[in-house]
Amino acid sequence: MSAKIRDYSKLAKDILEAVDGEDNVLSVTRCATRLRIVLKRSKPEAKAKVSSMPGVITVVENSGQFQVVIGQHVGEVYDEFSSLVNVDTSEEKSENKGTILNRVIATMSAVFAPFIYVLAAAGILQGALIIINLFSDRFVETGTYQVLSFISWAPFVFLPIFIAITASKHFKTNMYIAVACCAALVSPTWAEMAVQISEGNSITFLGFPLTETVYTSSVLPPLFLVWILSYLERFLNKRMNEVIRPLFVPFLCMVLMVPLTILLIGPLSTIGANGIANGYNFLAENVPAVAGAIIGGFWQVLVIFGVHWGITPMILANFDLYGRDSFQAYQTIAVIAQVGAVLGVFLKAKSQETRKVSVSAGVTGLFGITEPAIYGVTLRFKKPFIFGCISGAIGAIAASFFNPYYFAYAGLPGPLTIVNGISADYPMSIWGILLGVAIAVILPVVLIQIFGYGEDTAKKAGSENVVEDQGQTGVNLQSNDPNNNEETVNAPCSGKVIPLSEVPDEVFSSGAMGQGLAIEPSDNKLYAPFDGNVVMIAPTKHAIGLRSESGVELLVHIGLDTVTLDGKPFTLHVEDGDKVKKGDLLITFDKEFIENEGIKTITPIIITNSHAYKEIIIEDSKDSIVDQKLFTVVK
Repeated sequence: MSAKIRDYSKLAKDILEAVDGEDNVLSVTRCATRLRIVLKRSKPEAKAKVSSMPGVITVVENSGQFQVVIGQHVGEVYDEFSSLVNVDTSEEKSENKGTILNRVIATMSAVFAPFIYVLAAAGILQGALIIINLFSDRFVETGTYQVLSFISWAPFVFLPIFIAITASKHFKTNMYIAVACCAALVSPTWAEMAVQISEGNSITFLGFPLTETVYTSSVLPPLFLVWILSYLERFLNKRMNEVIRPLFVPFLCMVLMVPLTILLIGPLSTIGANGIANGYNFLAENVPAVAGAIIGGFWQVLVIFGVHWGITPMILANFDLYGRDSFQAYQTIAVIAQVGAVLGVFLKAKSQETRKVSVSAGVTGLFGITEPAIYGVTLRFKKPFIFGCISGAIGAIAASFFNPYYFAYAGLPGPLTIVNGISADYPMSIWGILLGVAIAVILPVVLIQIFGYGEDTAKKAGSENVVEDQGQTGVNLQSNDPNNNEETVNAPCSGKVIPLSEVPDEVFSSGAMGQGLAIEPSDNKLYAPFDGNVVMIAPTKHAIGLRSESGVELLVHIGLDTVTLDGKPFTLHVEDGDKVKKGDLLITFDKEFIENEGIKTITPIIITNSHAYKEIIIEDSKDSIVDQKLFTVVK
């Protein structure tokens, strides 16, 4: 944990100097805990230099932003930093300043993240049908199979409509117009027309010949449609009289965008996606060991930087063109290698806290979600992450000799989707995947037992005695003094309790901000967990900092990435500097609005000055209710 900030002006100047001064800064914004700087150029040494500064918790470079994690005092540092630079401080404009690659990756993440679990669920259902068919040849002829089969394929058939919903939010255009346009692309009538064209019948639109391209399961055509629609809609809204605008803006958008997509956007973007897929397939078919080594060894590196979403169109194009894909087979091995590394740490660790974190991270890894494993365990100790990457590469190389493929799309490739590699036409595929998986699980465990997993940072620096708590979660630092003062921190909201290591945000899950947990709220109210003062309210009202009368500093961050909502779903009932009593209403929020925007409501609750106390005991509970004890702080 960083030292307490005493001179905000000096820290701001030091950060600015470390990133090469004002001339290198494009824009700067802030959220509840981070100073978000967009730089013209970034140097590796800048990250290390800023991370070591007193008052800085860590630095994260993501989506083109140099994010300095400071904590509750970020507002003061932001004010000082802003006074030193003459640049844009608009969040909206700064998001548009990144490189083309960063903007593409950010778009893919925003579009696919909200419904990736739907695709994953459909993929699991397809895998289950594959297993049932292995044991019953006649099941495929039943009505039960037919119903379950079309359920499993429905999200992929109507994928453009899912994309219309999420892309319209990302590009800030009318969702209903976007859905209407994309629904036209997957209309059965257009599919019938495309078949006629493929059979040699010429069909034209205003004299222009139509192609046979179909758009069910497509990604890029609806994505480009919504992107261009966002500009068209804004153009029409500015120039059309408000009396006729509600009717004629949707009318003109539909009659312009759908034909434009069918005539131009769709064929060109489909050719591009298929070209990328064919390029990968050429590598995978001619030098499969190289393809396996690259994906098995480096896939999780892409996950760290959030660029893994960019590959989704290529994978879906493979399934659409060929009904199979080898990329996800290698992905699975890479994912399982990180699960194997977590297992190795669990078996090697002596710290009870490290073992508990490993169990929770490993469980999420079984469902193909590796972020808790990476940020909570393998990357935290470094060695396990490297061993996992090496094992993933070796496992994928071994699998490559058996032509491994997935025959059903897996939204989140992992242990549960291995059955997607079963096919009567490619009988060796599943054996190759199983061989790769076995190596990916066993090898990192062996390497960690031999070489260790690095320094156990679950132990607090400078602490001589660390006690493994058998009944609580969290880090317990030994103190045998029976006269220790204790303070209780109660739950500020009701809901499901989530271990901090499982929060899908690196800064919170790594423990860099301090010890704590998260709650997925079941209602829409946030209450004071103790008597004290309000010391920070985020400008976008999504986070609040509190200090108890005895000095415990608590950060409550409502939702993840809710800074992007610009305060819309939040209503404040207190002001910065107010005194509060335990149980006072602090904030109400529109939970449904947040979720409809595709943003998680998981609320981290962090003791940001954990380093100041001998012991933080976190209650072992799966659910919380308001005023229930969450933490015991031993002073």
